[in-house]
Amino acid sequence: MTEAAPSSRILTIPNLVSFVRLLAIPVFWWVLLVEDDVTLAAWIVFIIGWTDWVDGYLARRLGQVSELGKVLDPVADRLLIASAVIGGLIAGVLPAWLGWGLIAREILMGLVALNLALRGGGTVEVRFLGKAATFALYGAIPAFYLAAAGVLEWLLRPVGWLLGIIGLVLYWYVAFLYIGDSRAKIAALESPPHPEEA
Repeated sequence: MTEAAPSSRILTIPNLVSFVRLLAIPVFWWVLLVEDDVTLAAWIVFIIGWTDWVDGYLARRLGQVSELGKVLDPVADRLLIASAVIGGLIAGVLPAWLGWGLIAREILMGLVALNLALRGGGTVEVRFLGKAATFALYGAIPAFYLAAAGVLEWLLRPVGWLLGIIGLVLYWYVAFLYIGDSRAKIAALESPPHPEEA
């Protein structure tokens, strides 16, 4: 059975979930920088991050896959991870190798996405390995936050290191896959039409 083409609808349940995830980002910043509550900030990242699958699941389950949702979901992911990483570096709760490794990767992918959009190629499809990397990071980052707050530090710091290494390696590997996908889309756009299509 073929999957239905994405609709142009805006008001859908999955999109509402994505909007809620986006609204959680300023709450995270308030809790971390104003309230200085590293533990609560960690739980916000963990809970909102691990609900990442909800909007995609609902979109498929309810037949509400939309063009807006295909953009909102990865944007919410990137903004939440970027906030958690930058906030973690500011608060001194994340190791520099993880923080700067993720920031460098996001800058690279931002440039790739911008180049593709400017050439009229739209966006690249999210890969399963990209989601797996994101889930690993949504476990690693809160683990470092909670360990820094003194919550089960003996357990959560090693967990943070393990998931952080796995997530970062996968994240960079998938970045190069996305670069290949982007190049393929651009090549398809720039290739001359087939004789029978002219």
